[in-house]
Amino acid sequence: MAVPTLYEAGSVDNVASALRHYILQCQKAALQRHGSFKIAISGGSLPNTLAKGLLAQSSGENDQVDFPKWEIFFADERAVPLDHEDSNYRLLKDELLDKIPPTMGKPVVHPIDTKYLDDLQELADKYQEEILRSFAAKDSVKLPVFDLLLLGCGPDGHTCSLFPNHELLRENDAWVAGISDSPKPPLKRITLTLPVVTHGIKIAYVTTGAGKQEILKKIFDTEEGKSLPCGLVNEGGGEKVSWFTDSKAVEGIQFPKRGSL
Repeated sequence: MAVPTLYEAGSVDNVASALRHYILQCQKAALQRHGSFKIAISGGSLPNTLAKGLLAQSSGENDQVDFPKWEIFFADERAVPLDHEDSNYRLLKDELLDKIPPTMGKPVVHPIDTKYLDDLQELADKYQEEILRSFAAKDSVKLPVFDLLLLGCGPDGHTCSLFPNHELLRENDAWVAGISDSPKPPLKRITLTLPVVTHGIKIAYVTTGAGKQEILKKIFDTEEGKSLPCGLVNEGGGEKVSWFTDSKAVEGIQFPKRGSL
């Protein structure tokens, strides 16, 4: 059975550096395939680590972030205004987008349409339409194929806004779904569904710190962990999934780890 790759990079700075190398490999493959780099990004501590890696000094011609070719979507988003402190868009804007030097150019970013904050189903449908416009008509594409999804893992094993034992884990038709009863605030969110996540060409998790050790041990070393949302992505994505961690997050984990790409 195809299994994910678990990278242990030592420090958080090393995680950022390894993540940059990996993203640039994904970027190169995507640009060769179709001339653009379509990615979905989650929130949490991810944008900060991402910025550390992507805004680092380039080491040469093969180490260039080509932001103008990027299309950034959100793997999940909270049903709040874009300038709200809970907004994943605002988090990415503050941590990464606003810090990109003008010389690097800007990515195309697809935020939610805040006209529909009061109607969660409409908010999800409109975001699905936004993805549709970029990927082709839904009747000709069963699922969108992101070049890369950059995700985080919650302390309960949730990913995007897909939570353990939630009915949304069984959603097979929609690309984007609303959730009005999130176990953690804010209650109202939209999220990519599990089939969309596992359909990506590459899927990367970024998890650092001792606070993640317990849940990572459960995901990688126990049968119970396989039914958690992150475990379901591991199972559905197989070798397409890579985890980028520091030493503290994977201490004591039995699952085989690799030191470098």
